[in-house]
Amino acid sequence: MAPIKDYQFSWQLNQLLGLDFRINNDIEIQLKKKQRTYFFSVYEFAVPAISLTHYLYNNEHDGEYLLPEFKHLDFLWLIKGDPISADDLKILIQSIRTLPGVQLVNEMTNEKIKHKLHLIF
Repeated sequence: MAPIKDYQFSWQLNQLLGLDFRINNDIEIQLKKKQRTYFFSVYEFAVPAISLTHYLYNNEHDGEYLLPEFKHLDFLWLIKGDPISADDLKILIQSIRTLPGVQLVNEMTNEKIKHKLHLIF
């Protein structure tokens, strides 16, 4: 949970953690609800030399949520590809917690996500 703009959050991740998140408009999520279309930005960072990609989803747009079961979360971070060790994941979570504006970092499993199809681009 970090109630800041997505571009500010990705910039902080890039600057303070040495990542290279970039917005990818080609994989932006579009949901149609209540006769409106909502757009959820997705930032992407591919780790060089290995098959591991990080995706940062904006969970809210104009009062609607990409994953309504997690309305309290501003961003969702998906790690896809090669497995990441439990120690590396723990270090990543601890590093994210140190960022200004971050109030909560929570690890989620697939079982907790009801609207998995919303994360597919």
